[in-house]
Formats: sequence, C-alpha cells, structure tokens
Amino acid sequence: MKDLLNVQDFLHSSHDVGDWEGDEEQVAENLNELIHIAWQEIPEDTPCETIEEIISGIWDFLRGDTAIIEADFEELIDWVKQYVFTSLDEKM
Repeated sequence: MKDLLNVQDFLHSSHDVGDWEGDEEQVAENLNELIHIAWQEIPEDTPCETIEEIISGIWDFLRGDTAIIEADFEELIDWVKQYVFTSLDEKM
C-alpha cells in the first residue's frame, strides 16, 4: 500500500550513484525525477513489496548506462512509464 511508504526513502544523492566522471549530481537528479514520475504512475493499492521492486528496478536497469545523462529526458520519462506499466502488469 503506497500510503505506507514515502517516495523520499527511495531518492538518491550524488554519493549514492557511484562514479560518473563529474556527472554524479546530474545522474542523481535525473534518477530522482524518474523515481518521482514512477511514483505518480503507481496505483495507491499497489503492495509495498511491488513498489519497492519497481522503484529499485529503475536504478538497477539504468545503473552504468549513459542514457541517464545522454538520452532525451522525454524518452526517459516514456521509458519509466512503460517500465512501471509492464512491471505492474507482470505482477497481476
């Protein structure tokens, strides 16, 4: 249940994302924006475990991928929305 969790608990700082050759702040900012977008897309009645899997899966997928700083941000938004939709569909 989404109301039992707080999106702030899933956000990353520039220290959390690892070495991005000086782009750590941008990576963390982009990742956090994607997490907020995913959070908005997740229905309120989604089990906590599923929410945690979806949110952590975003970073698991993008970790080490330069797309997080090189891709058009609108494409990343589209990707994260599709990722949430697909993840929820797989859980149902």
